Amino acid sequence: MPQIAPYGSWPSPIDAALAASHDGRPDNVATVGDEVWWTEPRPDEGGRRVLVRLRPDGREESVLPAPWNVRARVIEYGGRPWAGTVRPDGSLLVVFAHFPDQRLYAYEPDGDAPPRPLTPAPAEDGRQTGTLRWADPQLRLADGEVWCVLEEFTGESPTDVRRVVAAVPLDGSAADDRAAVRELSDDRHRFVTGPRVSPDGRHVAWIAWDHPRMPWDGTELLLADVTRSGTFERVRAVAGSPTQSVAQADWAADGSLLYVSDPGDWWQLDRLRLDASGPAGVSPPTRLSPAVDEEFGGPMWTIGLQWFRPMADGTVAVVHGKGATALGILDPETGQLADTAGPWTEWAATLAVRGTRVIGVGASPRGAYEIVELDTATGRARVIGSAHHDPVDPVYYPEPQIRVFTGPDDREIHAHIYPPHSPSHSAPADELPPYVVWAHGGPTSRSPLVLDLEIAYFTSRGIGVAEVNYGGSTGYGRAYRERLREQWGVVDVEDCAAVARSLADEGTADPARLAIRGGSAGGWTSAASLTGTDLYACVTISYPILDLSTWATDGTHDFESRYLESLVGPFADVPGRYRERSPINHVDKITAPFLLLQGLDDVICPPVQCERFLDQLAGRGIPHAYIAFEGEGHGFRRADTMVRALEAELSLYAQTFGISRPDVPRLELNT
Repeated sequence: MPQIAPYGSWPSPIDAALAASHDGRPDNVATVGDEVWWTEPRPDEGGRRVLVRLRPDGREESVLPAPWNVRARVIEYGGRPWAGTVRPDGSLLVVFAHFPDQRLYAYEPDGDAPPRPLTPAPAEDGRQTGTLRWADPQLRLADGEVWCVLEEFTGESPTDVRRVVAAVPLDGSAADDRAAVRELSDDRHRFVTGPRVSPDGRHVAWIAWDHPRMPWDGTELLLADVTRSGTFERVRAVAGSPTQSVAQADWAADGSLLYVSDPGDWWQLDRLRLDASGPAGVSPPTRLSPAVDEEFGGPMWTIGLQWFRPMADGTVAVVHGKGATALGILDPETGQLADTAGPWTEWAATLAVRGTRVIGVGASPRGAYEIVELDTATGRARVIGSAHHDPVDPVYYPEPQIRVFTGPDDREIHAHIYPPHSPSHSAPADELPPYVVWAHGGPTSRSPLVLDLEIAYFTSRGIGVAEVNYGGSTGYGRAYRERLREQWGVVDVEDCAAVARSLADEGTADPARLAIRGGSAGGWTSAASLTGTDLYACVTISYPILDLSTWATDGTHDFESRYLESLVGPFADVPGRYRERSPINHVDKITAPFLLLQGLDDVICPPVQCERFLDQLAGRGIPHAYIAFEGEGHGFRRADTMVRALEAELSLYAQTFGISRPDVPRLELNT
């Protein structure tokens, strides 16, 4: 029989070190010959990302030893960092971006030579001007080049930057000579994705957009002819607009151009056929996805995301769904869509195809992300790499509930509720559990319904978690995500509060022991909740935005430097709104203790925001703690950082909720 103990005090085999070691997921999957390769995180190795190959005999091998770190920094959030191929002589060639210096390197995995640089090194004196970054590489062996996105800083300000599609010679001649890099597109657009070349090599497509739009607001699909000398000509827009978001494009085997965009409320899959007599040299688009209210795309937070991949037989592998995702095979001729059978209820936006095989990255509430192969000839799906193995007895995992709550103005709010759960302990019958609301980042993003040992870290100890996909989240159509337009700090705060109050009103949660936590945009929502409501007993805030005015005026990186124009409004028109909503201007309203976590190398939400916030708070007698981590950027990647952050968060809840946890280091709260 379970032992009776207060909520939050239960012992658990899921400690902070275990949760940290399983943070992150495999990504950037592709085939190299008949092998499947991908990148995956190594929290215990300083947070680096490694390139992994799956040998024909089923062995997984790290392609590059430490300290190589396969990760791009274009638009700071990065993008696809590598490409690989088999040469005509049977040898392998890999090109990748190395995170510390952001140079492109070429590497022969089966040889003895170390990676050799293909692009210039950054300035030795640390100056940003002239720094080059690369992402979304596409190998062009016949041309002796790799085509990719080039990001070049033209000054010392974060917004002194240009981006183009460029060609880098594979012979290394550009390693010390910037002039050897060929620019294939002009820089009339602020942002571009990597190029996709048609099967006959005569055409190329890529996506572009400009400030103040974010890529989920509106982008253009550009098409150009490729000359015999390898240059682009007759560049024209063939889809998209300032109010229509093209999220991905790729070529089918028959030479037609497929893309996902949202002319209506949902990202849908369309086809363009090249037609010299048509406008812009293409025929009118044909809708391929079935008439369902689902997403076949998503927000382009990184460069090179893939929600679909055309297959040789004319069918298309697609990641689709509403609020959750499935991997399906779409037959464009019949409109039939057949989903993959298996336990996976969430699929990442990364796909590879080879013959009848489709390789993706899937997860479920009972299993973490793993590499899954679907054989479309047999319909069989199986795990082939990065397989999930239960590090503890799965009876300690939480059992999530998919809920829809009602918020202000009777609007729907989607959430995942994880009640406290332990096979060995239960609480006294007259006690209600504490609950922590989790506000996701983005904010144009969502919380997927997958196994997360950080959630299990709390629920297995008797603390409930409520993941709220507040208005503004993706996966529920454009209308749902645009609820946050000019309402950031209002709708997100209200929706999180509505879920928390509903849980308390229905007797699920203890109204006196509610908390909220979040990082990045979720950190903003948590901080705005701290200063704007009296609902929460304590708050955990990670790498947040705290002052909209300074963040909007050279206070962040280029990609999001105009983001607030849609989330809050144009700064020149509504400066008062920026001041009014910023938590830094309302520290006098704070009554609850809080924990503030920050990476000192964060260029997206710089630590100066936290430092100024704490200066404003000084002398007000509010219990709080501030932990800053050397070597961490936006989002924590190192195991020791994540361990300390999780234990500090649990200690905050224990002290605030009156829970005895002598097994966790006590967080010292200052006043």
